[in-house]
Amino acid sequence: MQTNAAFDIIIVGGGLAGLSLATSLRKTPYSIAVVEGRAPVQPEGWDARIYAVSPGNARFLESSGIWQHLDPARLQAVETMAIFGDAGGHMRFSAFDSGIETLAWIVESSLLQRELWETAKRQGNVTLLCPSHPAALSFGADRATLTLDDGRALSAQLIVAADGADSWTRNAAGINVQFQPYGQLGVVANFECTKPHRGTAFQWFRDDGVLAWLPLPGKRISIVWSTPDEHARELVALSANELCAKVAAAGEHRLGDLALVTPAAGFPLRLMRAPQTVAPRLALIGDAAHAIHPLSGHGINLGFQDARVLAATLAAKPEHIGCGDVQWLRRFERARKEEVVALQSVTDGLQRLFGNPAAPLAALRNTGLNLAGHLPVIRDALVRYAIG
Repeated sequence: MQTNAAFDIIIVGGGLAGLSLATSLRKTPYSIAVVEGRAPVQPEGWDARIYAVSPGNARFLESSGIWQHLDPARLQAVETMAIFGDAGGHMRFSAFDSGIETLAWIVESSLLQRELWETAKRQGNVTLLCPSHPAALSFGADRATLTLDDGRALSAQLIVAADGADSWTRNAAGINVQFQPYGQLGVVANFECTKPHRGTAFQWFRDDGVLAWLPLPGKRISIVWSTPDEHARELVALSANELCAKVAAAGEHRLGDLALVTPAAGFPLRLMRAPQTVAPRLALIGDAAHAIHPLSGHGINLGFQDARVLAATLAAKPEHIGCGDVQWLRRFERARKEEVVALQSVTDGLQRLFGNPAAPLAALRNTGLNLAGHLPVIRDALVRYAIG
């Protein structure tokens, strides 16, 4: 590659959001560069980092040629979801009852990223720059210039920040965001079960946080236990047998005894709001644009929707308007704002509501769960949103 290279679009970050944007632009005339520090690798066994991908986003990935190439033996459909409050509340969602095929698909992060990477690698209008790290960013009247740490200078009409919640690109562009730490870690691990899960996802709102059991192929589950930092560190430090006993008991032994498949790990949880997601020659997508509590399971779905809407916005752009034109980019920002703000507010509100030990609130939230679970119109509306 030349020392200086020009593109239409530079995507900084080769994660799920950035790569899904690149692959969804395959039928456009745009030349695209993806700047990433490390190519995805397949961990041994099962990946402990998994995502619940909505059917709507599965269709989006299928339209880009990714979904149909995933190994079906590594995919698990969620047919039922059972949610339990901390004082007798209960809600159940069923794909069958709602007349749909599945509520979500459980997919390993590494599996999805590797297929996106390989698809982008084969795409004629995409150049993967890896390993590469950004060092400087400047914006001009017509183009932006991204300088890499090896001295190469790249220019483009549009820079897309897809490099995570601590986005270097967003910071370099001078966009300040608000972080709200939850004082919690999300503890993840995979387990073998003695009882079949039958495609059911479980979630418990507990005194010590929110525990989710997500079904994997076979008699396996992946957990996300969003819990205060001190308790999370205790969980990660447990022996395999102790952790299995603790997780099984917390889940009321619904799937029998558990055996550890992948070691537990924890990652910090925080809410992040950005005052803007576009600027002249700049757009933010994925975790660079927003971060939410994982109790809804929709973080990655927001990122895929960012990619889908931005790709559609760029594809619909008239030829006489540059793809970095901020007035045109604001169409993307407006299209995404309502869903992002709503989901951030709902998940943050639920986290606060169930995190408050006050007895009157406990009665209120559990009554609300029971009421929503017994009103088909509310239940089906929630299902319809969840599936995209």
